[in-house]
Amino acid sequence: MRSIMTFLLGVLFGAGALFLILRAVPDDPAPVVAAAPPPGVSGVTGVPASQIEGQLPGAPLVEADLSTLDLPLRPSQDLPAADAPPSPADAAAAAAGTGKLLVPVQGIKTAGLTDTYDQPRGKQRQHEALDIMAAKGTPVLAVADGKIEKLFQSKPGGTTLYQFDPSGRYAYYYAHLDRYADGIKEGMELKRGQLLGYVGVTGNSDPNAPHLHFAMFELTPEKQWWKGTPVNPYPLMADTVTP
Repeated sequence: MRSIMTFLLGVLFGAGALFLILRAVPDDPAPVVAAAPPPGVSGVTGVPASQIEGQLPGAPLVEADLSTLDLPLRPSQDLPAADAPPSPADAAAAAAGTGKLLVPVQGIKTAGLTDTYDQPRGKQRQHEALDIMAAKGTPVLAVADGKIEKLFQSKPGGTTLYQFDPSGRYAYYYAHLDRYADGIKEGMELKRGQLLGYVGVTGNSDPNAPHLHFAMFELTPEKQWWKGTPVNPYPLMADTVTP
C-alpha cells in the first residue's frame, strides 16, 4: 500500500514540474538577430557584396538613397572646366596692346634673335634678359607705347632706361646704351618704334661685343622701377611696328 502511494506522488510531482516548464517557454520565441555586417560586405560570406551580386537568388542588393547626403561632387567631364589663368607671356602680350613687342634694335629681325633668357650667369643666377647683338651706334627703339620712368647710370648696366607700359603693370629695361637720343627725359611718353637711344658697350659689357641688353618684368604693387618679376620677352617679339 505504501509503495502505491509513493508511485502516485511521483507521478503527480513529475506532471507538476512539466507544467511549470511549459509555462516558462513563450509560445512565439523571438528570432535571434545577428549583428549587421559592415556596409558593402555580405553577411553570408564576409566578402564585398559587389563580388556576389547575382549569386543569391531572391535576395537582390539594395542601394542606399544618398540624395540627401551632403557629398562633394566628383570630377566629371560633364562639368565645365575652370578657365586656366593666362601665362605671364600671354598677360604681357595683352598689356602690350597689339599682343607683340617690337624688336627694339633697328634692322634686327626675330629670325636673328637668340633666346638668352635662361642662360646662366655665374653659378647662382640666370640672365633673365635678351642680348641683341648689333653694331655700336645702332638705333634702339621703344618696344611699345609707354612712359619713361627712369634714366639711370649703373655699374652693371651702364647707361640705362626704364619704361613702364601704359597699364603700369610691366616695365621694359634697356641697358648698355651708348647714349640717349636727343630730347629723351624722364616722364616722357614714348610711342612704339620711337628712337630712345643707341647700342653701346657701357657698364659691365664686353667692348668687343656691343649689344642691347633688354629685359622685361612685372611690377610689384609698389611699382618700383628697379624691382619686379622677370618675364621672358623673346616669344613676344615682332619684326614690324603694328599700327
